[in-house]
Amino acid sequence: MKIMAIGGHAGDMDLTAGAVLAQAVLEGHEAVLFHLTPGEKGHPTLSAQDYAKQKIAEAQAFAEIIGARVRFLDYGDGELPVNDMVKFQVADVIRQEKPQIVITHWKNSIHKDHANTHLIVEDAIFYAEIKHFVREHPPHSVQSLYYADNWEDPFGFDPDLFVNIRDDAYEKWLKAAQQYAYARGETGFQYLDYYRALFVVRGLPHGCPRAEAFARPAWSRQTRLASITERG
Repeated sequence: MKIMAIGGHAGDMDLTAGAVLAQAVLEGHEAVLFHLTPGEKGHPTLSAQDYAKQKIAEAQAFAEIIGARVRFLDYGDGELPVNDMVKFQVADVIRQEKPQIVITHWKNSIHKDHANTHLIVEDAIFYAEIKHFVREHPPHSVQSLYYADNWEDPFGFDPDLFVNIRDDAYEKWLKAAQQYAYARGETGFQYLDYYRALFVVRGLPHGCPRAEAFARPAWSRQTRLASITERG
């Protein structure tokens, strides 16, 4: 299978879904990290231009370590629009890559690029599967959509999917995450401390040492049973 993680900035999906992606690659699946902006305006000393170059290199290094591929759109940090042009750009990449699973941001965020990415991806998945939207690539239907557990997207986030992270995937993710300057604490917030702790918080109640948590769309949480005695 192929999993595509679509984030507003380079690093968003790397931290929130990167261990799941690393584990999927170890299991023989494909992973693609798709960043809509570099997220270049958050460094205390580097210019946006210099930090953009650095973050693109960091994103490429992260993907290489976990065995994934990386793609970008050419929008600026804090300047990601919500319109049909960008939605069709994302739909075109979905049609080209043909992922069965897409991971993206939850809708309620303190960062406009995260909230905008949520809206863009939901419509892009719709556009990608409709044959009457004639584009360069043929239609493709995404099977599953998941929302990642991001500290900046907490409002109303109610995870219902908890993925056990094996030691080898965790170590690979940890090495990859440290390629990012902000994950090393150079931009202020201690991202790695937060997400390493979150692994434990999400995992222990579900019987595993660490886990990454995701929420599913309301419509995909519905389960059909032929009998109430079946296991849902």
